[in-house]
Amino acid sequence: MKMKITVHSTKAVKPSYAAGAAPAPGTKNVIPLTVFDKANFDTYISVIYAFRPPSPPNTAMEAGLAKVLAEYREWAGRLGVDAKGSRAILLTDEGARFVEATADVTLDSVMPLTPTPEVLCLHPSGDDDTEELMLIQVTRFACGSMVVGFTTQHIVADGRATNNFFLAWSQATRGVPLHPVPVHDRDAAFFKPRHPPMVEFQHRGVEFKKHSSSSSSNDDDVDSHADAEVVIQKVHFTRDFISKLKSQASSSPSTDPQAQQQQRRRPYSTLQCVVGHLWRCMTTARGLDARRPTSVAIAVDGRARMSPPVPESYAGNVVLWARPTAKAGDLVARPLQHAVDLIHREVARVNDRYFKSFVDFACSDAVEEEGLVPAADASEMVLSPDVEVDSWLRIPFYDLDFGSGRPFFFMPSYLPVEGLLILLPSFVGDGSIDAYVPLFSRDMDTFKNCCYNMDS
Repeated sequence: MKMKITVHSTKAVKPSYAAGAAPAPGTKNVIPLTVFDKANFDTYISVIYAFRPPSPPNTAMEAGLAKVLAEYREWAGRLGVDAKGSRAILLTDEGARFVEATADVTLDSVMPLTPTPEVLCLHPSGDDDTEELMLIQVTRFACGSMVVGFTTQHIVADGRATNNFFLAWSQATRGVPLHPVPVHDRDAAFFKPRHPPMVEFQHRGVEFKKHSSSSSSNDDDVDSHADAEVVIQKVHFTRDFISKLKSQASSSPSTDPQAQQQQRRRPYSTLQCVVGHLWRCMTTARGLDARRPTSVAIAVDGRARMSPPVPESYAGNVVLWARPTAKAGDLVARPLQHAVDLIHREVARVNDRYFKSFVDFACSDAVEEEGLVPAADASEMVLSPDVEVDSWLRIPFYDLDFGSGRPFFFMPSYLPVEGLLILLPSFVGDGSIDAYVPLFSRDMDTFKNCCYNMDS
């Protein structure tokens, strides 16, 4: 893929308030981060959308952005600290970065876009000096097609909340009412600890780790692959392949009464079956020692799991992780059903009780007294022997419409973190799934040989 991107302008787009709608004097201008915000990855994530012509002019998109930032003020703010010295979002209205660019080629000539370093030119970078929490680049191609690249600070919002902002921007550009209406209350009752607190689950070594601890148990892997290249393989699973995976996972013989009961109740989910399959394939490709434990961390959205439920339009983070674990040899030797059942049980365990136990522990004195920090560490670039899963299967990324139709293509940007698995619905729209799988180049041939193999 060869293309030259020319940046024509970079500006700060600030909130544009309707007459009489500006924040009143005394309006709260500091939003403390919740325990869920603090537990998430303190890093920037980038995604890329592609649209066919015609598309609205940049002036219309800029005006829509200014309008929607008045409803989502956190994205126009900056990270800082509150009066207590705790990290917070400062509603400064300094704005989001808006970049206008052009490409010297037609979009079709570089399609399909692939997760390689070349796509980094299609969105702003969230480097160490970045102050903005939202950065956007609109790139116009010679054919009239448009690519929109977003770079957002993950500590402000999870994937569902960030996508709600994207949708709101497109609605504001079209001049239609925002739906859903955002809920910004980060002081809501569901994020407050109970009195007395009731910590029912282990959170040390799960959501929290010792500040002085090394990055993780994968240090040996980092050292042994110090000069190895991480490559990202895009895997396409058809609806038929997924159906066969689900059938295999549900029909495999099991002597576990819990697994048998689950099979009678309902089949395993698409996410559980696809993740179980990829977890086994990645473990095989890595050639892990049979006795070595491997886990897969799966992000679990707490909105519908907490009681009372958190509104779907809540604008922050409400995510924890399920972490099923197995010995590498056991995982690959036993049938797919074993891996999927481990995943199912651990995901089910992250329920309302678990979320509230986390809140109680995260708000306790133990975190500060023991010097604990979030286990979600964006500096870890090698996850082996483990896997981390970001599932975007239920996030409506393809509903984005600036007035001339939905995107025909969507992808995460190049993020070479070995073991960070991203799943999203295929742009084909037929129920198929695309998986972005980063592994060391030396392991990729083995992975390719088994990822479409139903007998692996």
